[in-house]
Amino acid sequence: MKKFRFGQAAVYVVLGLALIPVLFPIYYGFVGAVMGPGDLATYPPALVPHELYWQNITDVFRSVPLGRFYVNSAVQAGAITVAQIVTSILAAYAFAFLRLPAKAATFALFLATLMVPWEAIIIPNYLAISGWGLARGGLTYLGLVLPFLASAFGTFLLRQAFLQFPTELRDAAVIDGCGHWRLLWQVIVPLSKPSIAAVGVYVFLSAWNQYFWPLILIRDSEYQTLQIGISQLNDAEAAQPGLVLAGVALSLLPTLAVVLFGQRYIVRGLTAGALR
Repeated sequence: MKKFRFGQAAVYVVLGLALIPVLFPIYYGFVGAVMGPGDLATYPPALVPHELYWQNITDVFRSVPLGRFYVNSAVQAGAITVAQIVTSILAAYAFAFLRLPAKAATFALFLATLMVPWEAIIIPNYLAISGWGLARGGLTYLGLVLPFLASAFGTFLLRQAFLQFPTELRDAAVIDGCGHWRLLWQVIVPLSKPSIAAVGVYVFLSAWNQYFWPLILIRDSEYQTLQIGISQLNDAEAAQPGLVLAGVALSLLPTLAVVLFGQRYIVRGLTAGALR
């Protein structure tokens, strides 16, 4: 028992030490957002503000249209999340339950797309989107979303979750008169909420933090996303690190909220297909 307690304590100590470099950038981002210029200019850097300097946050809203950036990012991330959840559910059901020719080979080819780096296809995507005129005006939203309507990762995760359903439950639903559409949306989807939520959280975080694609696609400043807009603070106000940290802290709030409230769904969703 003593050895067990000592080993358990050692594990917690190691995990606590490993957590410091992970959480420190987040901590300093929020603390630096309310530090005055004097605290930020000291050497070695101050880890705790001597007084709260809220002017950094108010200056962010004066320097850039932060509210507009939030709306643009919310529209982009929300549309991508909804689209990928719907397409992943439909594709996962097809791969899990439907009789398709060469289904195993098709699914393997589908998963192989995960090994293709985004940088390898970004130029063809840009040429297609810009050629269709989806990089100007209100169509910019469609251009931001269109290349990300489907995801092999979400399809794989939900397929593994769907395969865990008891055969007896599906047979009972079919005997009761359920077709494929009713079986999917009235039986399988309600019982797969943790896995679907895990996919939604993962997709939302990935879409919210996109930088390169919005950077090369957006031509009108009115449609810039939050990540691109915050970078303007570094360009225009390089001598004010507190202003940059305040912008970064404000951009982190939605992602931290999603992670805190959705982490249990992520764990449950990622382990849904681990045991048979």
